[in-house]
Amino acid sequence: MNIGIVGLGLIGGSMAKALKAYTNNKIYGFDLNEDVVEEAISRNVLDRKLHGDNISHLDLLIIALYPEAAIDFVKQHASKISKNAIVMDCCGVKRIVCRALEPVAEEYGFTFIGAHPMAGLHMSGFAYSSEELFKNASLVLCPNEKTGNEKVYLLKGLFADVGFTNIQIATPEEHDRIIAFTSQLCHVVSNAYVKNDAAMLHKGFSAGSYRDLTRVAKLNEQMWTELFLENQDYLAEELDELITNLVQYKEAICKGDAEKLCQLLRDGRIRKETIDGDIYRN
Repeated sequence: MNIGIVGLGLIGGSMAKALKAYTNNKIYGFDLNEDVVEEAISRNVLDRKLHGDNISHLDLLIIALYPEAAIDFVKQHASKISKNAIVMDCCGVKRIVCRALEPVAEEYGFTFIGAHPMAGLHMSGFAYSSEELFKNASLVLCPNEKTGNEKVYLLKGLFADVGFTNIQIATPEEHDRIIAFTSQLCHVVSNAYVKNDAAMLHKGFSAGSYRDLTRVAKLNEQMWTELFLENQDYLAEELDELITNLVQYKEAICKGDAEKLCQLLRDGRIRKETIDGDIYRN
């Protein structure tokens, strides 16, 4: 296939490297930073630059941009995309992208499938991209009722080749509801946690738990602002539930209620063990 990738940052760059390393497809690429494109071509990550004159040659177009930019790019180039092509985004929210681009795909005759590669780092940019980023990762696909099964199977096979071992099918609503908890809430909590004054004194007093909880505090604030606000309903619900839970712990601690605190901690432990499938004793 001829595969085009728009946006050669961490995700797009890693897609290009993985597809080049593990498949026999021809890879086209575009980035606003011309130096990145030239570097990718010189390192044999791309076969050629993607531009308006060859976008019609593509069998698969992967959009690795922020949601609003992804929507804008597809709308601007829709008339040039082949009716036989699949267009797939990589955005961390799906409702806003799918609602905007599914009608565009129907109008111009190509197939749009929303997607979210569940992989990343706290660093961004092509310099940090890697052909190994998607090894053993999950990929969520959001086809609609008009998407042919053969195209979903094609994507499943292609992305299994680059390392994804868990490919989920979900509606955009299901994706955004679950991702509010599994990803977005984690970033909010981590980012807020390091704002405690004690964080400045942690050296020599911290170990794995501190590192684990603060890893994603070092985030791309522009990207995550857009993602949070485009999923604000589901994320706000998760924040409300977390705040309610935290208040219970605080009240038990402030009241010196050992029985209540122990029960809260026990409930949390059991929930974690249940999620992980552990065998435990109460």
